[in-house]
Amino acid sequence: MQALRVFLFSALLLSLGGCGINTIPSLDEQVKSQWAEVQSQYQRRMDLIPNLVATVQGYAKQEKEVLTAVTRARSSVGGMQMSAEMLNNPEALKSFEQAQARLGGALQRLMVVAERYPDLKSNQNFLQLQSQLEGTENRIAVARKDFIESVRLYNTELRTFPGRIWHTVMYSDLPIRETYTATTENAEQAPNVQF
Repeated sequence: MQALRVFLFSALLLSLGGCGINTIPSLDEQVKSQWAEVQSQYQRRMDLIPNLVATVQGYAKQEKEVLTAVTRARSSVGGMQMSAEMLNNPEALKSFEQAQARLGGALQRLMVVAERYPDLKSNQNFLQLQSQLEGTENRIAVARKDFIESVRLYNTELRTFPGRIWHTVMYSDLPIRETYTATTENAEQAPNVQF
């Protein structure tokens, strides 16, 4: 009789492990991990900016307004702390993304300024920093895409069978996640670049 109970209990545990009971927390952790990757790429961009500003500053002293805008945007982003728990707060997520968009806009203006200075455009330090910044922007785009996909999988699991049942019974404290949305006005339109 004892052996039968142990067998039934083991069978129950095995069946629960294979029925999706662990899917929701696994997907929740994946969302948090992907958000950490987005933050990591934003931090990489933040680390590059002082070097880029210093390099441009050496050539373009009269472009103080643009350099100040980049420095201010970096400071405002640097002052924001976005933890994985804040993913449950759509307003905090939106505010964080808006600050990142302002920083991106300031960096674009800085690159336009750099076009005005032929010596700067040919400077090895500047070219290397510009290349690293472009690579970082691409990494940010990939990290955002991966985050969006993680949120999609997570939210789909919460809304479909059997995940909906597990969410109601065991994981009701885990909310539907907000996904990344473009925070820049007219983000769907390509920027007009003139030389």
